[in-house]
This record gives sequence, C-alpha cells and structure tokens, in this order.
Amino acid sequence: MGKNPRLSVLFSVAWFAVNALAATPLGAAPEQAEPTSAQAPVSPASAEVTKVPVGYLKQEVKRPIPLSRLHVEPEDYGIAGAEMALKDNNTTGRFTKQEFTLDVERVPIGGDALAALQRLVDSGHHFILVDAPAETLLALSDAVKGKDVLLFNVRAEDEELRQEQCRANILHTAPDRYMLADALAQYLVWKKWQRWFVVKGVFPEDLAYLEAIRRAAKRFGGTIVEEREYKEAPGARRSDTGELQIQRQMPVFTQGAPDYDVLIAADESDVFGPYLPFRTWDPRPVAGTAGLVAMSWHPAHEQWGATQMQNRFQRFAKRFLWPVDYQAWVAVRAIGEGATRAHSADFATVNGVIRSPDLDLAAFKGRKVTFRSWDGQLRQPIIVADSDLPVSVSPQPGFLHQKDEVDTLGIDEPETKCKFK
Repeated sequence: MGKNPRLSVLFSVAWFAVNALAATPLGAAPEQAEPTSAQAPVSPASAEVTKVPVGYLKQEVKRPIPLSRLHVEPEDYGIAGAEMALKDNNTTGRFTKQEFTLDVERVPIGGDALAALQRLVDSGHHFILVDAPAETLLALSDAVKGKDVLLFNVRAEDEELRQEQCRANILHTAPDRYMLADALAQYLVWKKWQRWFVVKGVFPEDLAYLEAIRRAAKRFGGTIVEEREYKEAPGARRSDTGELQIQRQMPVFTQGAPDYDVLIAADESDVFGPYLPFRTWDPRPVAGTAGLVAMSWHPAHEQWGATQMQNRFQRFAKRFLWPVDYQAWVAVRAIGEGATRAHSADFATVNGVIRSPDLDLAAFKGRKVTFRSWDGQLRQPIIVADSDLPVSVSPQPGFLHQKDEVDTLGIDEPETKCKFK
C-alpha cells in the first residue's frame, strides 16, 4: 500500500489510461509492458470470439487456528487472484477476439478431488490451477497423464514435486521451500549474519523447512550453531492465559544457546514461531517461518509498478493481496500470455508458448518471469519481509550465476533430480 493514498490513486488512474490506449493488460509493470495490439493483430470485427476456459480446483484442508487472527485465510484466498488475472487477460482479449473464463471447483475436506478434476476436463478445460496438498496434486497429475491438460501448482511448496516426483504436466507458480530458504539465507549472509540458532518443530512440514535451511547454510556460507527442538504445547494460543505462559516460557526455552546472530524458526505448523520475536533470551532478530520471512508476494510491496497492482486488487477483492493470490494471478496471466501470443486456444501451441524461455510475462518483480525447463518451476525473485514492509528482494548482490542470478534460488539445472514422468 502506498504511503500517500492520493498519489497512489492518481498513479493508478494514469496507468489505467496509458494501458487502455496501448491495449496493454493492467498486469504489466511500467517498464515491462505486455504485448500491445500491434504485436497481437486485431481480428476482424466479424470474427468469432475464441473462448479460453480456465479451471481452478481448490481442495479444502483442515488447518489449525493460526496464532494471529491476521493470518486467517480469506474465503476467496487464491481464487480472487485468479479472478483479477482473468480481468487482465480479457483486457487484451477484447482486441484479440479471445474470451477467458474461470470455473472453480471447491472440494470439501475428504471430498473427491479426482471427480472435480474430471468435471473440469469433461467441460473442456485444458488449463487448470490446483490449490491442494502435494499428494492430491500428484494424484490429479497422474489422472490426466497423456491428455491435453496442464496443471498449475499455486500452493504446494514441497521440493519433491520439482525433484523425484516431478511431472511433465505440472508447472509451479508457488516457490518451493528451497527457493524460500535460499532467498532468506542470501540476505542473512549478505548482512554478515552468518551464525544461526535454529528452533525446530516436530511436524513433517517443520522438518522439511529445516532441511531447506540446512541446505541453504551449506550453499551460501551460513553456520548453524545449534538446532533446538520445541516440544512444548503452548497454552490456549490466543487466550490471556496462553499469552502469559508463552511470555514466561520462551525466554527460558531460548536460554543458553551458543553465540549467534539470528534465531531461525522452522515452524511451518505455526505452533510457536510467531511467539519468538521479542521473547528470546538474547536480543536477536528472528527469521525463517516467523519474523523476517521469504515469500513470493507481500501486500506492502510497491516496487516495479506493484502499487497499481496492489490498489487494483484491493478495490476488486476488498482486502490485501497475499502469496497464494499472487501465485494464482501469475498462473492465469501465463495462460493469457500464451493464448495471446499463440493467437489460438490450441493446447499444444499455447502450452509451448507458456514453457518457452521467451515467455514475456511481467510480474512486478523487476524482471520478466519464465518457467525452468528442468523442473517446471517459475523462476522469480523472492521478497524478504517482516509483517509490515519488504526488507529486501533476493537474489542478493554478489550471488552470481553463469546464466541467470535468479537460478541461485532453489534447484539449479546441474543439481536437478527431476526426470519427468
């Protein structure tokens, strides 16, 4: 959100006018304009409109009540991002005689995701966003193997989906844990905060994030001085007595650690991490899954034209734009870009454009984003931020790569274990 609302609104209106004149989608950053009508010839007025249906499959998952009420997921989380991207696609579609539609399948907890996918496929959907856990995503992928269907993973961060369990019919707009841990590690090392005290949870997702932090430390020169497991069950979490118990418990729990620069929380299950900032024994910053966090998007990100994106989404959805919203937005915009450049809705042609290294997709990250050929992961800069403001964007200065510095984040081509199934 901009610091001066009046200037933000004026900027948004001006940017809307420029894009309308240039026939450019509103999703483009100022220095990263999307294709204009000159690049995508206008069909004759009498030409038939080509429909490009997009599917969104959302598997509902039982989640614990978050420690902070600010982290309760909106009912339309992810879906709202896809809906706004649809509007962006149809801005260009009016000139290219293409109409993009979105059909959402919500699968209740324990529901049949495969049946929902089949309904979308039977109704003509070739491009489908999937907001579901890794095991569900793999089952969906296997169900449409060999068919003209491309799935976009907009939620699951499991690196196995990009490694041993990679699938040819899945592209990932959600960054994996390795990308997120690498982005954070680069910033900490750049700051010369290289000694890390890690507090880890006991759940599988906590241990997966811990492994990503271990890997990042080896890659970039961090040193883990101690790993300490948090086994305590906090009080009533958001109640007065729970707060009081944590206030007394956390300083004692973090006492006696070797000298360190940063405490890193490995707590994706959200059991204790948010309680660590300002409650540690030693006065040290907290990072990882709490405190300073790496993410694909932050609602206060304003660089590279992002202010107008934030303002448009807030007007549209009546709330802030969060990572899964952004990841869904990118997926639908990639479909739109593919169809626009292909001048067609033909699956093979659009699929080829989306996967091309020449994909010209602006994403408000200071550069155009593309999908890695070796694992289907979207290569993108990662925002490092606290709860209020972005602090930095990785890759950091000095972390060099022979082809593309963004490929210092996550799994690079020489180390991939992906053999598409």
